[in-house]
Amino acid sequence: MQRTRPDADEHTGWVFRSPDDPPLSNVLGFGEFKVAGVIPDSVNGAATVRDLYELANDTGGKYSVPVLWDKKTKTIVSNESAEIIRMFNTAFNEGGMAKNPDLDIYPERLRDSIDAVNEWIYPGINNGVYRCGFAKSQGAYETAFAELFGALDRCESILATNRYIAGDQLTEADIRLFMTLVRFDEVYVVYFKTNGKAIREYPNIMNYCRELYQIPEIQKSINMEHIKTHYFTSHPTLNNYAIIPVGSDTVSKLLEPHNRAAIPGVEIPAPVSA
Repeated sequence: MQRTRPDADEHTGWVFRSPDDPPLSNVLGFGEFKVAGVIPDSVNGAATVRDLYELANDTGGKYSVPVLWDKKTKTIVSNESAEIIRMFNTAFNEGGMAKNPDLDIYPERLRDSIDAVNEWIYPGINNGVYRCGFAKSQGAYETAFAELFGALDRCESILATNRYIAGDQLTEADIRLFMTLVRFDEVYVVYFKTNGKAIREYPNIMNYCRELYQIPEIQKSINMEHIKTHYFTSHPTLNNYAIIPVGSDTVSKLLEPHNRAAIPGVEIPAPVSA
C-alpha cells in the first residue's frame, strides 16, 4: 500500500507499477521492495486503484479490490469477489471469449451445497483470518480464533470423504476457500496470529491444496512473493519496519504429489486451445 494523494490526504491504497520501476518502501519509508512481475494499467493509464474509482465517479466508499472494469463504458462493474466469480462463470462463454466455456464452477446440481458451505467458510475462514489479525480485544481475537479452527476442522473432516469441499466437482467454493488456505502458512500464521495449527498439519486439507495448486490455471494466479510483500508491508500498525519473514516454502510443499485421486471426482474440462 502507498500514499495515493500525498499532497492532499492520508489515504493509502493499491498502486500500479512497471517491472522496471524503482523499488518501493512502506508508507513510513521502511523497507525496499522490488516490483518485478507487476504490470501497469494499460487500459486507462491509472497510477492507482483510487484513480479508477475517481474515473468511474465512485468515491463514496473504499477504493477496494478486486475490480471488474468495463473498458467500453469506463466504469466499475463490480468490486465484490463473490459477484465477480459468478460473472466469470457464465458472462464470457459466448463468442469465444472464454478459454474454458465447458467449465461450470456453479453447477445446478451442487448449488445448494455450494451456497451452504460458502455460508460458513466465508465468516469462519475467509473473513475469520482478518477477524483474528485485526481484533482489538483479546476476547474478539479468541472468539475469531476458535471459529476459524472449528471451520478448518470441519473442512478436514469433509475432505476425508469428499474430493472437493462442496461435493465431487471443483466449484467456486473451492476457489474461494483455496485462496485463503494458500496464504495461511506463509502469512496468516505469523501476521494474523492464527497459530493454532498450520495448513501443512492437516493431511486432507494439504493434499486438497496440492491438487488445486497443481491445476496450471490456478498455479499461474499465485505469486507468493507478491502475496507476502503486500501483506507484510501494508499495515504499519502490525509490522512497523516492513520485515518480510522468510517463511516455510509453502510453494515447494504444494508441488509435492497428492492423494486426492483416490476419492472419486468429476474430471475438470481442459481449456480450449488457442
